[in-house]
Amino acid sequence: MDIVVCVKRVPLTQEVDLEIDPQKKEVRKDMLAYSINEWDNYAIEEAVLLKEKFGGDVTAVTVGVEDDEEVLRRCLAMGADRAIRVEPGDLSLDPFVISRILAEVIKGVKHDLVLTGVQADDVNDGAVGTMLAEHLGLNHAAVVTRVEPEGNEATIHIELEGGTDEVSKIKFPALLSIQTGINEPRYVSIMGIRKAAKKELKVVKVEELGLSEDDLTPWVSVDEVFLPPETEGAEIIEGDPGTVAEEILRIIKEKGVST
Repeated sequence: MDIVVCVKRVPLTQEVDLEIDPQKKEVRKDMLAYSINEWDNYAIEEAVLLKEKFGGDVTAVTVGVEDDEEVLRRCLAMGADRAIRVEPGDLSLDPFVISRILAEVIKGVKHDLVLTGVQADDVNDGAVGTMLAEHLGLNHAAVVTRVEPEGNEATIHIELEGGTDEVSKIKFPALLSIQTGINEPRYVSIMGIRKAAKKELKVVKVEELGLSEDDLTPWVSVDEVFLPPETEGAEIIEGDPGTVAEEILRIIKEKGVST
């Protein structure tokens, strides 16, 4: 089974004081640490598990600059056979442009399955997988929590709203957006990453893909990024039920809410 996995290197924004850049288009990233996108980490692990069980090759692909090769080396250390980085130059990358670039690369790679993460941890976009499936003309399922291949199809479990699951079948070739928790991603050692340096990592410039200007024109633009205004926080009301009820009624009346 030949599998392509789309991965992304993202800044770690948890538990840090974020600052907006002078252009007010994004947060400042120069002082942030980076890591593989959490959902993509599960996707690459699932691809390697499927390869170990059914054979085939795993190819990791990313759209990014040279520093983004860090996540590709991690994928190679986890068990991917080869990696491809697309150098985007000065392009503005929204989900449409990223998916169009990935589609053009994946067309040239033999694949039964294409795996993506459900969403990206940096801006919480979850559109790339669906758009990519459309560009490639592939059967598609999102928020997948189990994959069980058999012949030319797979039984898949999909996480739905309200804590319910759906079990269905999908024919290959197909694209699956992988949910966290589908597996337990393996630990990658420094020695493993060094050994992975011997595996193939190909760099392709976006100009080499033959995409048109329309293909590389974003559908989404950011007008402004800003931090939410500071508030006074929550008010804790203490006392017996009667006292609490009277205080809630007072607050409601002060806020102008009719009862």
